[in-house]
Amino acid sequence: MKMIKGTLIPIGGNEDKGIEENEQYTQEFISEGILYHVVKEAGGIDANIIVIPTASSIPVEVGENYIDAFTTLGCKNVTVLDIRSKEDSEKESSINLIKTADCVMFSGGDQSKITDKIGGTTIHKILADRYKNEEGFVIAGTSAGAMAMANEMIAGGSATEAFIKGAVDMYKGLNLIPELIIDTHFIKRGRFGRQSEAVAKHPNLIGIGLAEDTGMIIKNGSDCTVIGSGMVIIFDGSKLTHNNEKILEEGTPMTMANLNIHVLSNSDMYSIKDRKVSVLAIDAPFI
Repeated sequence: MKMIKGTLIPIGGNEDKGIEENEQYTQEFISEGILYHVVKEAGGIDANIIVIPTASSIPVEVGENYIDAFTTLGCKNVTVLDIRSKEDSEKESSINLIKTADCVMFSGGDQSKITDKIGGTTIHKILADRYKNEEGFVIAGTSAGAMAMANEMIAGGSATEAFIKGAVDMYKGLNLIPELIIDTHFIKRGRFGRQSEAVAKHPNLIGIGLAEDTGMIIKNGSDCTVIGSGMVIIFDGSKLTHNNEKILEEGTPMTMANLNIHVLSNSDMYSIKDRKVSVLAIDAPFI
């Protein structure tokens, strides 16, 4: 299997954008925040960053927020690519922006809009090709933008139904990292049940639950490092000894035995290829 050269950075949503009146707070964001890591991975403040707010219902405002956030970090080349249809994804101007970007950042909102308006288009193909073949090329996404990176994508579902068949709605994503199922706002919105069902449906895949203001830097399509202030929950169903998802009727409580769960935080590492955790010493500095 060919080594993937690009970098993915899925983010759990509500990432600190440094937009605060308190100057001390802003400086803390600049040195430690998730978007700082996005810029760093893309090559620094001279990187050509393209923000795609397609998932959002207020794309103009969201785009402006990201321009402000990246400018706060000192970035000089930030452009919003406002794609609202498949036709927009085939425009020469859109294609040229994706071809020349060092980093593409997908906003939050409705992840289905990303796959409906970008999936299968020329810019989708360019994104996938550059991610596979170009070292230093970064695709970042927050909330919906993170969830759309998967192939088996969570499109919605009830968080109040603890573990009931039919509580999760699945859709096809951009298939950038098909080994994962990604869920976001994971702790605050209580999404343990719907991610569990998603893994029950696809036990060969790894479920990733990202808390808010928390992300993962994924290198080589496998090597994950946790960044941000919260936690990442990893669901590994590869050793399940009982899984009744296929035989149950909709609305029925489900059973899973020997579901492997890891809880990771800043600087912890996980290998998708080996399905192994590497935890730093307690006194190790945050990244």
